[in-house]
Amino acid sequence: MLVVVNAVISGGRNLAARLLDWPGPLAESRAVVVPRGAAAGLADALAEAGVVRDARLFRLALLIERGDRLHAGEFAFPAHASLRQVIETLRHGKPVAHHVTIPEGLTSREIAALLARAPALVGDALAPAEGSILPETYDYLWGTPRAALLQRAQAAMRAALAAAWAGRAPGLPLANPEQAVILASIVEHETAKPAERPLVAAVFLNRLRQGMRLQADATVVYAASGGAGALDRKLSKTDLALDDPYNTYRINGLPPGPIDSPGLAALQAVLHPAPSDALYFVADGRGGHAFARTLDEHNHNVAHWRAVDGP
Repeated sequence: MLVVVNAVISGGRNLAARLLDWPGPLAESRAVVVPRGAAAGLADALAEAGVVRDARLFRLALLIERGDRLHAGEFAFPAHASLRQVIETLRHGKPVAHHVTIPEGLTSREIAALLARAPALVGDALAPAEGSILPETYDYLWGTPRAALLQRAQAAMRAALAAAWAGRAPGLPLANPEQAVILASIVEHETAKPAERPLVAAVFLNRLRQGMRLQADATVVYAASGGAGALDRKLSKTDLALDDPYNTYRINGLPPGPIDSPGLAALQAVLHPAPSDALYFVADGRGGHAFARTLDEHNHNVAHWRAVDGP
């Protein structure tokens, strides 16, 4: 390669111009992180990544092409990209976009762990406040700080919550948007069926109106797990008796904070509940729930589904 570079230097601009369009060494397309700094460091990085054959040849190409205003970042180079294509990519190409999806119902700790594993993010980030993140897919570029992505997700939640609260149904027994998030975080965990969310929300709202305890298993799981969000066992009678402000079998009203980050659908279900006077629900063994207005109806449903599922 040294002979080729010397030949180009001694052969003049015509030979160099022809070399600009020679196929490059990349066997297949590849994303490469291009550092900031002088052309020498840029050329070395491209050569080390196998994008160009020789750093000095690339620097010569920059002189011929007047390759200024090159951008740093992560760029996708096509297979066998020529020197001209490499320079054009660094001038006008869009950086590689990464994506991270924050699912509904994750706790603050789970979100922090998810972002810690996300490639191309940098830096540390403290676990966000519970319920402060809007679950959705976020785009980001290589080198984005984790703290910055969290700030975007929190800003998205504030905007979504403000809009949802402004359009809420009248007469809800909720004092502020924060209480809506708390209840939505419970609804998020109590049913996996989207169509049931407004019904589950209606049950809890009806209970709040009547001064009944919510008795939501998901809040007990949160308390028993120390905020981790999951247990590797079934709830026990000891768990249900746990003296904890998040145990809604023991406290009146809502717990002091969310138990996860609810999605917009759960939040809308709380702010627009189904027209129902149900006060109870029990799992029906098919992924859904049976709802009841009275304790007698509820006990009948419990007995029925225990008979179906077995002891």
